[in-house]
Amino acid sequence: MEIKRDLYLKKIISFMWDGQVKVITGIRRCGKSYLLRTIFKNYLREQGVAEDHILTYELDLAKDIRYRNPLELARDVREHTEGLSDRFYLFVDEIQMSDEVPNPYNPDGKAITFYDALNDLNSLSNLDIYVTGSNSRMLSSDILTEFRGRSDEIRVHPLSFAEYYAYTGGDKAEAFDNYAFYGGLPLILSRPDDTAKVNYLKALFSEVYLKDIVERKRIKREDVLSATLDLLCSSVGSLTNPNNIANALNSRQKRNGENTVSANTVKSYIGHLADAYLFEECRRYDVKGKDYFDYPNKYYCDDLGLRNARIGFRQQEMTHIMENIIYNDLRIRGCEVDIGIVYGTERNKSGQTVQVPKEIDFIAARGEKKTYIQSAYAMENEEKAFAESKPLALTGDSFPKIIVRHDIRKRWYDDHGILHIGVLDFLLDEAIL
Repeated sequence: MEIKRDLYLKKIISFMWDGQVKVITGIRRCGKSYLLRTIFKNYLREQGVAEDHILTYELDLAKDIRYRNPLELARDVREHTEGLSDRFYLFVDEIQMSDEVPNPYNPDGKAITFYDALNDLNSLSNLDIYVTGSNSRMLSSDILTEFRGRSDEIRVHPLSFAEYYAYTGGDKAEAFDNYAFYGGLPLILSRPDDTAKVNYLKALFSEVYLKDIVERKRIKREDVLSATLDLLCSSVGSLTNPNNIANALNSRQKRNGENTVSANTVKSYIGHLADAYLFEECRRYDVKGKDYFDYPNKYYCDDLGLRNARIGFRQQEMTHIMENIIYNDLRIRGCEVDIGIVYGTERNKSGQTVQVPKEIDFIAARGEKKTYIQSAYAMENEEKAFAESKPLALTGDSFPKIIVRHDIRKRWYDDHGILHIGVLDFLLDEAIL
């Protein structure tokens, strides 16, 4: 049975023959190669594209090792396509395996990279180019810089719950529990038992992700990178900043003197983890002041199975886990996501009226349209219900407002026009936003 990735397939189709290099990015093992070489390739075949008009180079395999030389790759593609009227498609998988080579015409000059090769090939009017990169060497910042505005980035995430459930079927609540525990990396669905799933997730961190970052960024303090990662995994859904993390590391590990970890080091390492797509930073936004705060912010893991494996499947606080799942789902749906801050008036102990900040979990924006969303695992009493709905009432605008809950199944609107919806219903409703 094939895992459906229709959201990404539609996006790729929308970019066909737009004159840009299509760059498919995302965390390793999230299904980028499968999306390109199986799902999209099958679509092209169905449209009548001949097999020999889909040029595929898999740079991680020995059969294509010569094409890690970008000059060899460009030469071979031109031999197949140049001067012909037929349309061709170029797939280059694992582009980060490409080597830098000396310029044969200027050995002492700048090395030739795959960016040079693809920029050259992109000048061919009968060639549509698609590439994937599966580690932290293939970063969107590099892509946008080196392709000089001539690329479309298609960000692929691990499976959404809707994609996960479309494959597994069965009881929705049970599927959600498994998804919240083991995450949505596609290969998880093929692991035969719980032990195999746990071992797979643990190995990815130790043997793949961290090694990629250490190699690319030439990390000298791997222990600090590892400890920073652990703290981020432990604090998903909680406000934090590099200074707090540095202080925690120095205190817990009794670091002092030259061994002290600085906030700048932590900030740099958090950036590396985000560049590798392991985490995303969600910033706080003043809804009425229309400005961002510097710190603290929240960090969400791109795959909860990886997060859970990293901390030994401890700290299973469903409030934070559900919040992380909702954040990932909003990003998969193409939303820009911020934390909302609004201000309400309260009386302090002295009886004075003061402005108190209130948090809205997510402001999900697509273009000019916004939706305010609160994640509430359970609202067991009126006090809890008031606390969750109060920030939404303070926005002063008429954008849709939603409270996503784990303790209800039927959706309904309260007297303030706020939609209350169960988390399963929210995640499986494509039109909810």
